[in-house]
Amino acid sequence: MTAGSRGDVAPYTGLGRRLGLAGHEVTLVTHGRFEALVAGSGLRFHALPVDPLAELQSPRGRALHRSSSGAGKLLRVVELARRVVGRMTEGLLGAARGSDALLLSSSLAPLGHTIAEGLRLPSLGVYLQPLAATREFAPAVLGGGSWGGPVNRLAGHGVSMAVEHVFAGTVPAVRERLGLPPLPAGAARRTRERRYWPVLHGFSPLVVPRPGDWRRGLEVSGYWWPYDTDTQLPERVRQFLDAGSPPVFVGLGSATVPDAGRLSARVVTALRRAGLRGVIQRGWGGLTADGDDMLAIGEVPHALLFPRMAAVVHHAGAGTTAAGLRAGVPAVPVPVQFDAGFWSARLVALGVAPAVVPLRRLTVDALAPALERATRDPACRRRAEALGARIRDEDGAAPVIAVLDRLDG
Repeated sequence: MTAGSRGDVAPYTGLGRRLGLAGHEVTLVTHGRFEALVAGSGLRFHALPVDPLAELQSPRGRALHRSSSGAGKLLRVVELARRVVGRMTEGLLGAARGSDALLLSSSLAPLGHTIAEGLRLPSLGVYLQPLAATREFAPAVLGGGSWGGPVNRLAGHGVSMAVEHVFAGTVPAVRERLGLPPLPAGAARRTRERRYWPVLHGFSPLVVPRPGDWRRGLEVSGYWWPYDTDTQLPERVRQFLDAGSPPVFVGLGSATVPDAGRLSARVVTALRRAGLRGVIQRGWGGLTADGDDMLAIGEVPHALLFPRMAAVVHHAGAGTTAAGLRAGVPAVPVPVQFDAGFWSARLVALGVAPAVVPLRRLTVDALAPALERATRDPACRRRAEALGARIRDEDGAAPVIAVLDRLDG
């Protein structure tokens, strides 16, 4: 069960596929617009009614761009989510009633755990970001970094409370409906902590080592790679790649932007100033490009495209960050919001990105030199290739299969 943008859904197609190959029957429960992602995977699909793109394009969704701080964006998205989560409750209950166990993303965990408790089903968390409080870094959804151990941990508890607040108007009614006793605010989260509710995190310990002060039951398993039926790139993409030097990928995934035309022009100008060809992915932001040295594309599997790139410029979402690392190519992160700042900082710390160019400060003068450094620094390329090889050797699905088998037992 997951909710959010494409990046909040795609990794679970690969995890679900692996669970299926291990003998489980798997249903992906998420927004209806993502049904095509499970085609050919052997997974079942249960649609939820909310369209995340429509929500982001609504006045409340567009207001996210008016917040310059991570805390401001978090407050806005919490209120946005509170208004839509109730519309998904029936779909979640319907899917759960035909299930033997629930695997819950962080975006639905408080509600999903309540449903699992009421239906007496085992459950576990499968998170794409580190959310549990730790002294080692500030909350990922607030941009990461460090504000000092005590403040980091306090802020982490504050984020957990904000997440619970999303479901405060929905969970009490679900508890009553399922015959569960009422609980005061925050009690359900504390219960999950005391019982060491298992949460596995779908990112590499090479990128984010497990914090030493995390409780028992919180583990870092390794990346879960999206399932793709395509085995080769589209012909027009292959022709463009073969026609010249390796280009730079630019894409913002499911992030929306206030002025796609102006941003696209800046990106293209920066690429040309750096003497680079570009592959520009339209994404939900609607980026565009023209000219013989630029190729505009729609959805193309990153696993096929990224290894052919000189570098990848992206919004630093968890999934796209992972795909770039797996491909072993340098990056230029352009964080937009939420955990993007956290992943951007990780890329720089790992030495596979020369600098962070936040969307709000993206100019030609900022992006062009970052592109030059990413594509012409052999040490950056070597570090990216070495890390990519180690990540490709990991098996992030195996720990999930092991935990699920114990739950079934």
